[in-house]
Amino acid sequence: MLMNFFMMLLGYLVLLINVLIGVAFLTLYERKVLGYVQERKGPNKMGFIGIMQPFNDAIKLFSKEYILSYNFNYFVYLVSPLFMLMLSLFIWVLVPFMFNMWEMDLGFLFLLSILSIGVYFIMYSGWASNSAYSLLGSLRSVAQTISYEVSLAMILIVFIFLIDSFNFYDLMIYQFNLSVVLYMIPLFFMFLVSSIAELNRSPFDFVEGESELVSGFNTEYASGVFAFLFLAEYSMILFFSMMWMLMFLGFLWFNIYSYLFVILFFSLIILIRGTYPRFRYDMLMGLAWKKFLPFILNYLVFILGLKFLVCVIII
Repeated sequence: MLMNFFMMLLGYLVLLINVLIGVAFLTLYERKVLGYVQERKGPNKMGFIGIMQPFNDAIKLFSKEYILSYNFNYFVYLVSPLFMLMLSLFIWVLVPFMFNMWEMDLGFLFLLSILSIGVYFIMYSGWASNSAYSLLGSLRSVAQTISYEVSLAMILIVFIFLIDSFNFYDLMIYQFNLSVVLYMIPLFFMFLVSSIAELNRSPFDFVEGESELVSGFNTEYASGVFAFLFLAEYSMILFFSMMWMLMFLGFLWFNIYSYLFVILFFSLIILIRGTYPRFRYDMLMGLAWKKFLPFILNYLVFILGLKFLVCVIII
């Protein structure tokens, strides 16, 4: 039993190291792609084609001087980024890799729980800074995240009713002969938009409205603590890229094409950032509550009717 626990811990440690290395090089990839979108080269000095740039950035961030203001709530201020990073790494246990030593029967519920808990640490980090910019950025982020979590939850409920299971591995088995993207293409695009809003990425990056909020809830963060926030954000982006592939193209899992599609989805997020202007905040909220939510509820009725029709035909 102790050996099994040790192997499980070792497998998760290998997963975490790979995720952190992947996040490091994805930041370089994003800066390169954005550079070519804007007709420039991007990082190209450190090592071959700038391949050592992420490590130099890490050394720079963790070696910078750190300034604490007298009016910070120190404990909450310092602990919130650590918990955000911890949650963004812990959520990777849901991805059914071949070397995973466990499998969650309630994976969909665990995903929603982690996403819901993450909202609190954004709120705490903005509040603990005692800055008006940070507080406003965190409030906007919380409102936006909660709104689009409803859309994400409803999309996941559609999948739960479709496969009659809360397990992501069952979703992969369900798509062995027929991919769900063929009859769920509207939900695919809604999941894409909701995920980008959940991740606070452009064109929904209202947390970082430069004209009014400077840098949002992380305005007062610098040095290594900011690096934790940065790693948490990009780890979640990589995880959602994996989720898109897993939920809609699950039949491609355990082969090289799955990783190509993950890179494709991540590239799509970068291209959206480099090409689209920022939304208006009221339009963002209207999109979530007035358009996405009614459509997903109707699609849920469609899926239930489709399952009922199949059961009648089989009987």
